Amino acid sequence: MKPNPIVGQGTPLHHWQASAKMAELPHISVEQLVPEGHRAVIIAPHPDDEVLGCGGLMQGLAALGRPIQLISVTDGSASHPGSQRWSVERLSVVRPQESAQALHRLGLPLHSLKWLRAGFADSQVAAREAELAAFIQRYLKPTDVVFTTWREDGHCDHEAVGRASAKAAQAVGATLYELPVWTWHWATPENSLVPWHRARKIPLTCEAVARKRHAIHAFASQLEGDPQIGLAPVLAPYVVERLLQPFEVVFV
Repeated sequence: MKPNPIVGQGTPLHHWQASAKMAELPHISVEQLVPEGHRAVIIAPHPDDEVLGCGGLMQGLAALGRPIQLISVTDGSASHPGSQRWSVERLSVVRPQESAQALHRLGLPLHSLKWLRAGFADSQVAAREAELAAFIQRYLKPTDVVFTTWREDGHCDHEAVGRASAKAAQAVGATLYELPVWTWHWATPENSLVPWHRARKIPLTCEAVARKRHAIHAFASQLEGDPQIGLAPVLAPYVVERLLQPFEVVFV
């Protein structure tokens, strides 16, 4: 059984940077992933997962002029349990606003980006997984290319969204790619639970990484904990740095 991915500091960044396996992953381009005439559908369990998992990919999609449909499954309002500073009510308003600012910082054309907020309860997605799959399916076309969190990513919502997205994509004949997000925390390059044989690396320029960093810093709520109740930030500095390597990974 995988450990809770948000406990401890996880796998140090230098383990990933020094890994021969990571260095040897086959490359894939944004154009190969989403050919001309296809739409990218990005399904994020919480507002920020789209930037953490594929902020570089999204920049590439915008540069190619590919249409993008973003689906935020929850509003991420359960990220600070027990906090008065970051209450559920405040987070349900703030987190989507942070996402909008982050997308702007990535340079995405917000006028042409279609964004759907599904309104499922944060941390409770698995209980309504079949309903979510049906919901997603209504918005998919056979020519779509779907990007979502990996079905074994280690966070209950990430895994449920991955499973529901896979079911919906299969039902309509859309292409599905999965993104590791919390995997970078709990796994290691040698971990056999991770399907490295399916992994492809999207190389990112220095500029793309810098834009992604700027976008991540729009998520003020996630960069702050609540010291009054001993709550650490969800996106502590060591978490952020692991997500800012000069590439992103998709499982094909």
